[in-house]
Amino acid sequence: MEAANDPLNQILHVMQSLKDGHQQLTEDVLSIKGRLELLAHQQCHHQTTNNASDVNTQESLKAIQAASLISSPSPTGLEGFTNAPSNSKMASPQRNTATSQSSRIILTTYPGQAGIDPVPMNWGHHDRLQRGPVIVSRSQSSIKRRNAIGAHGGSYSVYHALAIASKNLDVDYRPDFTNSEPAINLGPFPQWADAKKIVSLDPLGHLSPWLFDSMIRDENIHIRPTIAITKAHMKLPELEQSVRFGRLKPDGKICLSDTGELAVTKFAVEPVWFLPGVAERFGIDEGSLRRSLFENTGGSYPELITRADMKLFLPPIGGLTVYCFGDPSKMSDPNVKLALRIHDECNGSDVFGSDICTCRPYLIFGVEEAVKEAQRGGSGVVVYFRKEGRALGEVTKYLVYNASE
Repeated sequence: MEAANDPLNQILHVMQSLKDGHQQLTEDVLSIKGRLELLAHQQCHHQTTNNASDVNTQESLKAIQAASLISSPSPTGLEGFTNAPSNSKMASPQRNTATSQSSRIILTTYPGQAGIDPVPMNWGHHDRLQRGPVIVSRSQSSIKRRNAIGAHGGSYSVYHALAIASKNLDVDYRPDFTNSEPAINLGPFPQWADAKKIVSLDPLGHLSPWLFDSMIRDENIHIRPTIAITKAHMKLPELEQSVRFGRLKPDGKICLSDTGELAVTKFAVEPVWFLPGVAERFGIDEGSLRRSLFENTGGSYPELITRADMKLFLPPIGGLTVYCFGDPSKMSDPNVKLALRIHDECNGSDVFGSDICTCRPYLIFGVEEAVKEAQRGGSGVVVYFRKEGRALGEVTKYLVYNASE
């Protein structure tokens, strides 16, 4: 058995040596770069008249800068790169907002890399502080403390990147969460302490900035909520008909008036995937899930391959909204009945009333039943997923429409 393992051990030893060597090389390059920049600054300060010497120094500095722009290679052999610095005359002088904290592109990271110190994540731990916050920000003070892959905002993260690239938003912008606390108190529930029960959202996502405020304040770590809870009124023309025909009865609490106006508590939820749990749900191993996510998103998230220690992934997909009628605390009460509608987004029918499908009537029926159950003392919930056509997307959906004609 030992003989069979020898080649593997040798390979692992060589890979570790390569990683250690590259780490040292990166540190040496950065050290040389710093010294050359200092030398160039001193020469500029003393107004050195030796033009030839200045040119040589500048050319050497450019060479080192170009070398430093290459990020640390991963065990997969992938490398990051960027173009040479652009001509200052071509740069737009209109905004001074920073678009990057470093001239080096960090394509990926790996466990044990110098400076990498992720905040511990104990998914499913019963103690909320021991479980830890989801940290995915690449801000300067947080990038080495991340414990999750991806970006906040789901599919909207691309628009966030555009705002930074166009200098309409600073790369290290921090939102102010003052007075944005959840509109209701929710939980904790036993399911929050079971790593196998909840695998596609963060049950602490609505509390993160306030629960971990000391970490934000003392360690300057960027922590954002992935769930927001608010209260609102809902008005749909069909609900007025529901009141008129007697299917809904105004009670002043849930159905507020003869117009069918409803009181509702809304939960906006961004996806947070616990990769071991998601893999188990699909009956596959975690490695196969990570590889498929990496390869079939155009290689967008190399850390799915290089950071097996990070078990959370914030995917670039739409989230969901929960519409709760009645007392939200009853949603998890096993002693009361629950009327639940799970509904996938259908822009054509739900919003524009297209007659090519019947999604909106089903949605209205779900709302009616949820309201009636809440009025009977139970709980009424509609969960609205942002995945058009059961995640096929509208293009594929319309092609199917055409093919079925």
